[in-house]
Order: sequence, then C-alpha cells, then structure tokens
Amino acid sequence: MNQQALILIKPDGLKKSLTGNILTRLSETKLEIVAAKMVRVSRELAAEHYRHMKEKPFFEDLVKYIQGELHDRRKVMAMVYWGEDAITKIRQLSGSTNPEEADPTTIRGSYGRITTKGLYENVLHTSSNEAEAEREIKLWFQPDEIIVDLYPAKTVTLEKAKKIVWA
Repeated sequence: MNQQALILIKPDGLKKSLTGNILTRLSETKLEIVAAKMVRVSRELAAEHYRHMKEKPFFEDLVKYIQGELHDRRKVMAMVYWGEDAITKIRQLSGSTNPEEADPTTIRGSYGRITTKGLYENVLHTSSNEAEAEREIKLWFQPDEIIVDLYPAKTVTLEKAKKIVWA
C-alpha cells in the first residue's frame, strides 16, 4: 500500500552537514521524494507541529529546537517521501527517537545525541502514522508543492492576498 510521510532534517542535522548522508540513507528505502524545500520555521508552525506535546515540560525547548534557536540554523529541510509502506520503512531506518536507544546502524543511532541538558538531538523527524503524516504534510506543504495528488484539494480564488515576488 502506498503511503506518504513527512521527513524533516532538523537544524542539528543541517549544522552538522548531514543532509547528504541522511538522503543517501533514505534512498535505501527505494521511496520517491515527491516534495522538498528549505523552511524557516515560525513559532506558530513549530508550536502546531508539536501541539501533541504542548503539556510536556520540554515543549518550549522542542519549539526552540525545531526553529533552530539552539543550533544557530534557523531552517529545516522538509520532504515528503511516498511509496510502498513508506512510514514503516522510514521509521525503521530512522531508529528510536531517543538516540541513545536507537540501533547504531540507524540514522539517529549514527548521528543523534542527547545534550548535557537532556535535549534529544535526533537529526530528523519522521511521521509516526498515516493520520499524523496527513496532518503534518498539510501543515508543512501546500498542494501545489507536491508532485503527486496525495489528498483531495480544490482551486480557490483569493482576493487581496499578499505575496512576495521577484523584483
């Protein structure tokens, strides 16, 4: 069954120049990248992404982490991978969220760490299930940024919409 999953290469992964290594490892899944972009993460986007952790004492650290405040890399690389059993394949290759518990052959086991303050630097985010994948993909991407039709979409006419264009 074809699935889609959001993958974020987090600021610590970018700061450590791991993008190429991570993409090479992800290519082992034989999945297709159907969307990719660099994103400057707003507080609103970060808070909505981690909304299920809002009541956790480390919520603010998560928001600062994904925004790049802790690594002086105020961006993430956001991608949508698509194909047969995408979520399972990507999560197996990524490893446990806790880098200390991740198998050393996984991405997080190879490149992640826990800081002395207890923050997990696990270099990437992957969708945990189909419902979360849909929520996350719709949060990070617009329908026209994805090269396949993953979810129903519609065309609307917007009036007085501001948009930055090239000068």
